This record gives sequence, C-alpha cells and structure tokens, in this order.
Amino acid sequence: MTRSFAAAAFTAVLLSTAAIAADSVPAPIAAAVADAGRPAADKERDANRKPAEVVAFAGVKPGMTVAELGPGGGYYTRILAKAVGPNGKVLALLTPAAGARPQVKENFDKLTAEYPNIKVVTVDYAAMGALPEKADLFWTTENYHDFHNGPTANIAALNKAVFDNLKAGGIFYVEDHNAADGAGLEATSKVHRMDVAIAKTELTAAGFKIDAEGNALKNPADNRAAANSEGGAHFVTERFMLRAKKP
Repeated sequence: MTRSFAAAAFTAVLLSTAAIAADSVPAPIAAAVADAGRPAADKERDANRKPAEVVAFAGVKPGMTVAELGPGGGYYTRILAKAVGPNGKVLALLTPAAGARPQVKENFDKLTAEYPNIKVVTVDYAAMGALPEKADLFWTTENYHDFHNGPTANIAALNKAVFDNLKAGGIFYVEDHNAADGAGLEATSKVHRMDVAIAKTELTAAGFKIDAEGNALKNPADNRAAANSEGGAHFVTERFMLRAKKP
C-alpha cells in the first residue's frame, strides 16, 4: 500500500508540474502567439506545434537577439519577433539558395515590412563566419536532420559556427522529428528524422552543454521509424526539444 501510494503521489506531482508549466507561459510569449497578424494557416498548426510552450522552454525573452536557422515560411519567425519585442531582434538566416527563390524573397520582404525587428541575413551555414552581431539564442525547428544531408553538409562546422556566434551563456535551441532509438545517421535522409543521442553527441563535441530537454512534443503513438511526413503527419510526429548552452 505504501509503495502504491508513493507511486501515485509521484505521478500526481509530475502531472501537476506539467500543468503548471503549460499555464506559466510568460505574457510576452502568450501575446506573441495570440498576435492577430499571424496567418490563419499558421494558427491551425498551433495545436500540434505548441508554440507557447516551446518558446517558453527555449527561454526567449524581450530584448534578446535570436538567430533562426532555416526559418522556412516564417511560422516561428513571426512569433519570435513579437516575443523579443521592439528592443529585441530576429536574424532570419537564409542560405544563398533559399534567399534566391522569388517566393522566399517575397515572403521575407513582407515579413520585414510587418516586423521591423526582423533582419534577413544570407549566409552559408557550413561556412558561416561572424554574423553582424552575436546572438543570445540560436533557434532551429525540424531542420537539424537536414543539416546533415547534401554534398556540402558539415554539421561539425555548423555547430561550431553557432557556438562562436553565441554570447557566453547563450542557448542553441534544437527541435526535430525524433527517430527511433539507435536509428543512426541514416535516418536523416531515409526518414528525415534525427537520432537524439547523435544530436547530443554532436552538440557536446562543439562545446555545448545539454542544459535541458523538453517533453511538450512527446507522442508515444508516433511510429518513429516512419518518414516524418507519412500520412500527412509532419507535425504530429514526436519531436525532441534540446536546450544546448554555451558555457
């Protein structure tokens, strides 16, 4: 009876903690997610992407400079711009290939017009060099596995560049589709997922310390051996959340 009671009590504490975490999203982040300027298509993804919990876990605060790798269509770019506020800045880091696409250029021209604190920076990820300024936080969501693919991929150089462009104590937030345990690097191209154990090893090798792991995007029902887009489930997958800190 004593063991059963202790186990039940421990479970209750865990559930309570999860509820408190979800309810304690800082006001600037809650306001950023609720922003009326966000496209309806973005808001439809919120139930699966849980942006308020994710941005809060990453530690985004007003006044920060956030550098976003692989900003895609700007789903998180918009939220980050509002969350850091007028005294903060978002550096949307586009590769030369991405920046040259007319649709991408048009989209980010609109974004920078709507959000004056967004600055587009065109940069080769593997040969980044020094950015215009050091960031408080680097951000990438559902892209880390892709950084391993392609003939010029160099994840070690990318992670080192991120490390060098962060302020001391800065965070590299990495979120990606979780591969099956022990899937190895072939998962990055075969099913477009990332083996979290390998991600941790790579980040540690670059000098980062794994500061925290988040559970908001866990999904026990996900078949982590399947392609991340199978059945249209791109954002129903289980995703890992890592906060890697520069000492």
